Amino acid sequence: MSLESVCYEEDMSLRFGIFMPPMHKTGVNPTLALHRDLQLLEHLDRLGYHEAWIGEHHSAGSELIASPEVMIAAAAERTKHIKLGTGVNSLPYHHPFMLADRIVMLDHLTRGRMMFGAGPGQLTSDAHMLGIDPMTQRPRMEQSLDVMMRLFRGETVTEKTDWFTCQDAVLQVKPYSDFDIAVASSISPSGSKLAGKYGVGLISIAATEPAAFQMLDYNLKVWEDEAALHGHVVDRSKARLMGPMHIADTVEQAKENCKYGLQWVWDYLSHIIPVGDPNGPPPPKDIDEFVDQANETGRMVIGTPDMAIAQIERLQEKTGGFGCYLFLGADIADWHQTLRSYELFAERVMPHFTGQLAGPQASYDRVVGAGSKWVDATLGAQLTAIADYEAQKAARGA
Repeated sequence: MSLESVCYEEDMSLRFGIFMPPMHKTGVNPTLALHRDLQLLEHLDRLGYHEAWIGEHHSAGSELIASPEVMIAAAAERTKHIKLGTGVNSLPYHHPFMLADRIVMLDHLTRGRMMFGAGPGQLTSDAHMLGIDPMTQRPRMEQSLDVMMRLFRGETVTEKTDWFTCQDAVLQVKPYSDFDIAVASSISPSGSKLAGKYGVGLISIAATEPAAFQMLDYNLKVWEDEAALHGHVVDRSKARLMGPMHIADTVEQAKENCKYGLQWVWDYLSHIIPVGDPNGPPPPKDIDEFVDQANETGRMVIGTPDMAIAQIERLQEKTGGFGCYLFLGADIADWHQTLRSYELFAERVMPHFTGQLAGPQASYDRVVGAGSKWVDATLGAQLTAIADYEAQKAARGA
């Protein structure tokens, strides 16, 4: 039996969640946007979503959460079940000892519902304001993560680099739980390699982008190979794939809903990260054509629950299996339609993969397939009870 099959036998069902930078349209009250983020996390918790990864950004005016730790602390008081992760902490922006201390504190405050996601920092405009050369961000992330992993294990760390010093650094409180740790990855194997080195999870943040989709199975193999090289066994349930979706009852309704913000979000992303095919034609300006192209290429799903199911099955086939599908948390549609999209997904798509539909359907089919058998039995019992009562009444009268 392969290592992969062993991992899947432990838990065959998918988990679902959100990767929430978040991306809000400008022109909307930022205070309201932040409080709606908290309301959305409560909504997802009630609907049974498993995970939420919350981003860290400091510029560009769209991704407004400056501290995922603060947001997680607030969200943990409003939710009961959903696990809350930093998605991700930009490691070069923080002293690793201070960040590790805050993460462990969150682990205690949430009683084990916290997750730690690590990345180099997505917005180079953030790094610019901090005076950090973007070319140093990934090496600094690796230096920081190495120190943090040692601190989480309870080690005393002395480490001096050109940007931080740890002198006999040790966490005064050990972690509350064996919390999930994950490294963000895109197209290159650098994230997969680092996650494998430490035996931690992986978040593929552009899994449905055509170029990244083609590399998914390769990067998962890099993750597993690097883990084995460093004496770890990685579990595919710790692999998370992110992609944009908006779900409605019909494709036409989904398109109409996404006129609110889909092209705005896409234009924003095009100024932040490489999106689309740099050698191909630009995406259509017409919203209907844009959505049709996005659906056809698999870049995103703007459509129905059945289309969402097909997309996730496509990802399963490409990768051989993964643990959690994450929505992109962005203002693709307005607030009310966004809430309904997550609700419809929870009603129709999640139970398809968690196996919760088969039992009720089988029970329903057994009863309905029996024709009048159960009705006749109920009627017979009722008629017998009536006859018994009349007999008892007649006996009392006699």
